[in-house]
Amino acid sequence: MAPLARHRLSPAHTGPALRALRAWTPPDAPSGSLHPGDVGWLLRRDDATVFLWTDARTDAQASAHAAARTDAQTSARADGVTTTAAPVAVGFLDGPVLRVTAGPDADLGALAADAEDLLVPGNDATDGLPVPGWEPDTEEPWLVFSWTPEPVSSRAVQVTESDTADRALVHRAAFTGSTLTADHWRTMKKSPAGHLAVETLVRTPAGEPAAAATGWFGGAGRCGLLEPVGTHADHRGHGYGRDAVRGACAALADRGASAVAVLTPASNEAAVALYKSAGFTVVRENHDWTRPGRG
Repeated sequence: MAPLARHRLSPAHTGPALRALRAWTPPDAPSGSLHPGDVGWLLRRDDATVFLWTDARTDAQASAHAAARTDAQTSARADGVTTTAAPVAVGFLDGPVLRVTAGPDADLGALAADAEDLLVPGNDATDGLPVPGWEPDTEEPWLVFSWTPEPVSSRAVQVTESDTADRALVHRAAFTGSTLTADHWRTMKKSPAGHLAVETLVRTPAGEPAAAATGWFGGAGRCGLLEPVGTHADHRGHGYGRDAVRGACAALADRGASAVAVLTPASNEAAVALYKSAGFTVVRENHDWTRPGRG
């Protein structure tokens, strides 16, 4: 079993995790749990924590190499993590779910063993990390959608600083219980992932904010991601959400995205209909791994 080192990254130090996820993002819909945009969306929170697993052997080698060099020469540490250490996986706790994307050569058994102390009772599911003895949740699948770049006509406009309060308002009105504020949005945009975000807003003919979408760039020739997308509860049924989605997709394609992915629970019929109407197709289902007998 490969020896691993787990690094706990604060928001300002998530650069190595974002770079690893971008390197692992494929041209089509990501096969792992996390896209750089998932981390980007998490970074709206000042207390966000991201885990980066690295190969402990390269950690030790890099530390020894750095110790042998002068301060003027060394650049072995950046963002709190040894830059020459080989990234193995990136993850974070999304409520009670540990979400993980592993690199192509990762030892999933070693990852699951190291994650045991994160999977305390109550944290009873993983997304992207099989855990020995746990079971796939077949009752609540997530659908993975993909959009292929094409000419787009949309009423959406790019979000500017003057639109920030309205962007946050749409999110709160779209998601019951959300406490998102304009300051949360600014925190996200100032984070190490902020430059990857593209944001669109659609207004009613009267100028009221109706729908919005945030897209995340994974790199030229790589798949982008939509997270989050929402339509104001007072303005549903008029195609505003579709326009926000298609506007964000077009913006990602303009930056060089080869495709755009979005995920939603299969039970969310409104979201499924929205993405299909925007030109997305279902490419697979995702299933969390759950602790037997949870709840």
